Amino acid sequence: MTAAEFLKQLPNAFNAEAAGDTECVLQFNTSTPAYCTIKNGECTVTEGTADNADVTLIMEDEDLIQLFKGELNGMTAFMTGKLQLEGDMMLGQRLQSFFDQAKMS
Repeated sequence: MTAAEFLKQLPNAFNAEAAGDTECVLQFNTSTPAYCTIKNGECTVTEGTADNADVTLIMEDEDLIQLFKGELNGMTAFMTGKLQLEGDMMLGQRLQSFFDQAKMS
């Protein structure tokens, strides 16, 4: 499974209550770039590059999938160079909590 295929699951795994009133654009630079827009308690995923991303995650497809499944610790990934973040670091640290890992396969 590619990261682009995996990211299409994000809207179904989105936890609006956990995200609260957060509104943001999350850019995922993997083999096929995509971005996630969180606004008004909803999550949408679009292929391509966002003009106004709040945070950009740069990583290999498999590492991104492991990160969202909870198989790869975000801090460990960052410290070992598997994850590069650009933009709002605090948002980057919180984004995993916006999604229910049990709903991602």
